[in-house]
Amino acid sequence: MRLVMVGTGPFGVPTFRRLLESRHEVSGLVTAPTERDGRSVPPSPLREVAAACGLPIFTPPDINTPEARHVIRAWAADLLVVCDYGQILFAETLAAARLGGVNLHASLLPKYRGAAPIQWAIYHGEKTTGVSVIHMTPQVDAGPVIAQSEVDILPDETAVELESRLAEIGAWLMLRTIDNLEAGLLEALPQDPKAACRAPKLKKTDGLVDWHRPAEAICNQVRALVPWPKTYTYWRRPGKPPMRVILEKVQAAARTDPAAEPCKVLETGSHGILVAAGDGAVLIRALQPAGKRIMSAEDFLRGYRLQVGDCLGGSEPGA
Repeated sequence: MRLVMVGTGPFGVPTFRRLLESRHEVSGLVTAPTERDGRSVPPSPLREVAAACGLPIFTPPDINTPEARHVIRAWAADLLVVCDYGQILFAETLAAARLGGVNLHASLLPKYRGAAPIQWAIYHGEKTTGVSVIHMTPQVDAGPVIAQSEVDILPDETAVELESRLAEIGAWLMLRTIDNLEAGLLEALPQDPKAACRAPKLKKTDGLVDWHRPAEAICNQVRALVPWPKTYTYWRRPGKPPMRVILEKVQAAARTDPAAEPCKVLETGSHGILVAAGDGAVLIRALQPAGKRIMSAEDFLRGYRLQVGDCLGGSEPGA
């Protein structure tokens, strides 16, 4: 089949490479522009792949304009292959290809529809996730599912690590799906809207720790929000402004003081900084003070006078 790849982020790179190596013909790449609001943005990793093999690259600010659809139609594609693109495709745009579009999404749809499915799955403590290929409709991630693959989320796996693993699984699943679509072997299964849940775009404030949550949930938050916005808290220093601290390595632990208020420092030492949570405690093994390098808890304690009984937490300063 004649394909057009539509994507921007790194999650689509393995799929793009596998399509280029397949028996199918890739006519071109549609990806994000290198400027936004007059400012340069990092080039799409898919753009680099396309440039290396001399493939046509189209970078419309809006893929849904008549001019953009004209370019896509000129490529005479049978199918649009969409992955990590960042724009909703209108019905008229999907119709620019003979068979419309298929999208690779990093969740077991209908769960975690939206921009950050990997992060929110880890954040909420899911034990399994996967990838889905859907036949696209103008509604976000709501089209019928035509292929899925489920995997376990490993106990200490970060969002970066899981994304890399799912991207490779998704590349294999997408190629198999296209082959089966060409052969007429696919069955489209409508999603159950009652089972849907959202995975909205991350905000910086999603990283703020609420120490009243269970220790396991806070550890999941640290794993989920890598590389951005990361998970952070504030050291409420008596007589000084609060210090923003990013949590880098943590683990759930038992409380040593059952009556301690969540956010209170219970222990400090070479093993780490133990902080009371809503259920259990969090042992901080590595952290990053604002404007400084990442350091072990032991190194942090050498340079800063954090003591048992101090508080880590609260709202954003000034909020």
